[in-house]
Amino acid sequence: MKNNVLLGVILCFIASVSWGAMFPIAHHAFQYIDPFYFTIFRYGAVTVILVVVLYWKEGKEAFQLEGKAASLWFFGTMAFTVYNLLIFWGEDLLGEPGVMVASIMESLMPMISIVIVWILHRRRPYAFTLLCVLVAFIGAMLVITKGNLVSFLSATDDIIPSILILIAVIGWVIYTMGGNQFRGWSALRYSTLSCLMGTLTAAVIVFTLTLMGYVAPPTVETIKIVSPHLLFMIIFPGVIALVGWNIGVSILTPLNGLLFINFVPVTTLVISIVQGNQVNSYESIGIIFILFSLVSNNIYIRMNQKKKLSEQLSPRSKVLKTRKLLSE
Repeated sequence: MKNNVLLGVILCFIASVSWGAMFPIAHHAFQYIDPFYFTIFRYGAVTVILVVVLYWKEGKEAFQLEGKAASLWFFGTMAFTVYNLLIFWGEDLLGEPGVMVASIMESLMPMISIVIVWILHRRRPYAFTLLCVLVAFIGAMLVITKGNLVSFLSATDDIIPSILILIAVIGWVIYTMGGNQFRGWSALRYSTLSCLMGTLTAAVIVFTLTLMGYVAPPTVETIKIVSPHLLFMIIFPGVIALVGWNIGVSILTPLNGLLFINFVPVTTLVISIVQGNQVNSYESIGIIFILFSLVSNNIYIRMNQKKKLSEQLSPRSKVLKTRKLLSE
């Protein structure tokens, strides 16, 4: 049991740190290659690796869609088309500030999922959770605007890329929630088949953009230059983070796994500082707000779950409930 928990911790930690590191690394690569072809090369390789591993581990039967082709395509498109294309496109359009903006948006995923569940399933969260969502939103705005909201709102060049990144993050949240529809499937199977369909959709879009003249295929020399970036993105934020996160969360439970999202902005911040990028006080305060809200909400929910469990198991509580019913 302890070995399984340790494995889950290691996988979630590696996935979160990898996601935090991918934004500064991608930003450096975008000086040579556009984000569209960078994404296709990256996830094209990830798809091939996952297909080979799935065939080796589970055989050709694992590639049967079981009538779930439409769902797989939808959720795969949300993750590997909407998320991957838009988040890096938005980061590239923002330039250097896009590194922290993309990372901060990603760290808001737990809070965004709370809002989506509330809207779709009418499950109103705790009042404290809503307060944490508000604090996290304020923190995100401090990072995105660098403390100057008026200038940000007047600069459409910043608003549109930020919206693209937000849409991308919502796409990944939807993909994560969609995993519940594939119970009985291994994390590897869901990851592989959704990645395959989503990446094919992204490839069609990039090919269309190429025909329209919006993007151009990179040269062989360009690919050589960005090959170290691609290698990292394929292995860590790609294969290991994608499959490892799903396995880790299944071991630790989503509640515990979500705590590791805190390492995403922290990793990005550390790498950005090492690279010599300036981080102002508003960005630092915003990151602290987000980390505080994530940890506080997780602890609060955990305490409520323990309280409810103890009430259900307590003989005294059962007696008190019985007496209350008899007195009525």
